[in-house]
Amino acid sequence: MLDSRDAALFADAAIAFDLDGTLVDTAPDLLRALNAVIEPRGLEPVALAAVRAMVGRGALALLERAHAAQSVRLEDPEAAVADFIEIYQSDVAAHSTPFEGVETTLAWLRAQGCRLSVCTNKPSVLSDMLIGELGLSGYFDRIIGPERTTAKKPAADHLLDALGDGYARAALVGDSEPDVASAAAATLPSVIMSYGYSERPAGSLGADRVIHAFSDVPLALAEIWRGST
Repeated sequence: MLDSRDAALFADAAIAFDLDGTLVDTAPDLLRALNAVIEPRGLEPVALAAVRAMVGRGALALLERAHAAQSVRLEDPEAAVADFIEIYQSDVAAHSTPFEGVETTLAWLRAQGCRLSVCTNKPSVLSDMLIGELGLSGYFDRIIGPERTTAKKPAADHLLDALGDGYARAALVGDSEPDVASAAAATLPSVIMSYGYSERPAGSLGADRVIHAFSDVPLALAEIWRGST
């Protein structure tokens, strides 16, 4: 995948990955749960293309955005979030799949001695469940959802808790503005996937690199880290 000099950069490195829209295409299952919650409340169903731009800041934000798009106020948000989580977790990986190149790339990174983690605003219990059902758990040292940190993305704390200690170099790979902002707050580089779930075009977010295929993560990070050494 890389020459030996660049591959060596990963031996003492730590990489945190966003989950939805970066590692896994979860939009179909998020849409399934979202529409099951909002339609009984009198809203029209949301289209798949629309939900991709609503994801990234947690279940409450997703529900609020779906309501705002139809000029409806979200009533009883706690109950709506609880309903959403119950429906979503009942079949969390029904239609969700890792993006192309994810498993091969994660395996390569681990083989180089890189420590990998997940840094997500998705509730931790759902993240654990999804990653487990997709057979990805063995790639990650830790999965840090919002309940396992002191402040969720875009705060630096979330990323730093996901990365852990003792690394020579680190980065965040994500798909949206909170990812870039969290990395910037931690004074670490970010790589953004152009195919992900973002409210704004990937190229406008200010990441160190924007790439179009997950298999390009090692090359992008090697270029960033080589330039900083």
